[in-house]
Amino acid sequence: MTDTVFDAAELAAVVDEREADITGRSKRIWLVRDDLCVVKLIPSLRSFTYDRDELVDETGPLRLDFYEKAAARLSAAGVECAFRTRLGPDSYLADYRPPPPFEVIVKNVATGSTTRKYPGLFQEGEPLPRPVVKFDFRVDPEDQPIGEDYLRVLDLPVEEMRSQALIVNDVLRKWLDPLVLWDFCVIFGFSADGRISLISEVSQDCMRLRHPDGSSLDKDLFRTGASTDELIAGWKRAFDEL
Repeated sequence: MTDTVFDAAELAAVVDEREADITGRSKRIWLVRDDLCVVKLIPSLRSFTYDRDELVDETGPLRLDFYEKAAARLSAAGVECAFRTRLGPDSYLADYRPPPPFEVIVKNVATGSTTRKYPGLFQEGEPLPRPVVKFDFRVDPEDQPIGEDYLRVLDLPVEEMRSQALIVNDVLRKWLDPLVLWDFCVIFGFSADGRISLISEVSQDCMRLRHPDGSSLDKDLFRTGASTDELIAGWKRAFDEL
């Protein structure tokens, strides 16, 4: 297998031939080379705050529809993305970068953990005067905010991660307009030579996205008790605006 030519059928078959090497909250990963993997999305929806955890089959392909388009936009803007090519409705080929147990969150609007953890500082839905970047330690049952100096002690390039997250924010906001991107989370990995790469999925499963009329087009529908049909309709509605 070379760096530029892949047998899509052969790669897609890996999913059926053996157990995944890595199983996470929302995806399974098969390593096909030290730096290459096949990813299959798990159609899981999870909310710690609202104590809701379900499988909704239709969300897998919708997530990948969104991610495929977002990765193309981000790559064109110079953001290195792990995504390579789609292999099936809910599977794709990606560069493999070992994920650190930290995620980067960008908030354009005060919502979610901002108003829940810091009551009284901001009003729910209040636009922030500039994007806020924060880091969370990924741990069950709920991710926890972590001070940046802890990341520096671990020799992680905090400023580069912050800069890349803000570039991702700019690209997504321009692409999604007139939809309003309230916030999102991403995970960065690093190649053997130290290059930073966006390794996480970019979809409505990991962001808050609002229609100009204020209605939710993301996982908040699930968090607040929407039915499966309402959730799928909301996610599909986002594509009508793009």
